[in-house]
Amino acid sequence: MPKRAIVIAVVAIAIALAAIFTSGFGLWPGEDAQVEFYGNVDIREVNLAFEQSGRITEMNFDEGQRVEKGAVMAVIDQQSLSDDLRAAQARLASARAQLVKSRNGNRPQEIAAAAAQLEQARAQFRQAKSEYERRAGLVAIGAVSRAQFEQSRAAFEGAQATVNSASQQLSLLRAGSRQEDIAANAAAVEQAKADVAQARTRLGEGQLVAPSGGIILSRVQEPGAIVSPGATIYTLTIDKPVYIRAYAPESQLGLLAPGTRVNMTTDSSDKIYKGTIGYVSPSAEFTPKTVQTEDLRSDLVYRFRIVVQKPDSGLRQGQPVTVTLARTKDRDQAPD
Repeated sequence: MPKRAIVIAVVAIAIALAAIFTSGFGLWPGEDAQVEFYGNVDIREVNLAFEQSGRITEMNFDEGQRVEKGAVMAVIDQQSLSDDLRAAQARLASARAQLVKSRNGNRPQEIAAAAAQLEQARAQFRQAKSEYERRAGLVAIGAVSRAQFEQSRAAFEGAQATVNSASQQLSLLRAGSRQEDIAANAAAVEQAKADVAQARTRLGEGQLVAPSGGIILSRVQEPGAIVSPGATIYTLTIDKPVYIRAYAPESQLGLLAPGTRVNMTTDSSDKIYKGTIGYVSPSAEFTPKTVQTEDLRSDLVYRFRIVVQKPDSGLRQGQPVTVTLARTKDRDQAPD
């Protein structure tokens, strides 16, 4: 082989080996090349408001303060709400007493009193009957006037009606309450219970409680203000867990899957945050209405969400973030 050909072959082999070990002199990605995506720390806000109207008496937090879940953030005047609760509780006590009375029946003393009234009515009846019968015999011979006789008969009939009424009253007391009355009283108790629960709920709604932990973004009202239901009192930003919202082109969509490990950095720090992809959108965004060419397909962008592991104050809502995904065999392993 000519010496010139040997030299050319050696140079070609050297160039090929250099290209392999340098990933094409940096012109094509190697196995460990980093794929970058761009996004922001997700902004999640909630406007907090009372469900009742009233005058604000307490505002317990200022802008920039952190609140924990369940903290009482603001309070409206409780007096009228407390009065409503006490009134509902009194109605419940009355309904329960009426139900107990109907279930227990009448007291022995009441039955005895009704029996005594019946005996008194019977005695009056016997006296009226005797007088009526005596005058009936006298009116025939003219010993008493017709008017006196009619008066005796009216007294007799009235005494008889009184006996019947007293007898029925005693029978009712001995029989006790009807099942329909007991059922109606039981329903009244349940209604009173519902009124108490509703009044207690309204009283609880007089306190504005943090639904989750976060930072106060804005304080809209002040003590003394009269607010209506739904009027914003605070705006709360939710910072736990911390999510990153990022976007990937359609050409790199195959690299993303829930559970994939990623690293994140910000412009303000060299710290590397770790996280996992938790969600990949099934639909594209910022796309043309009709995709007809391969060039247009490259404009397809898909949103995905990352759950940050061990976040700190270095990540602020809305902050730009660079996401890197290593093309290595262990990128799908669980995070440390």
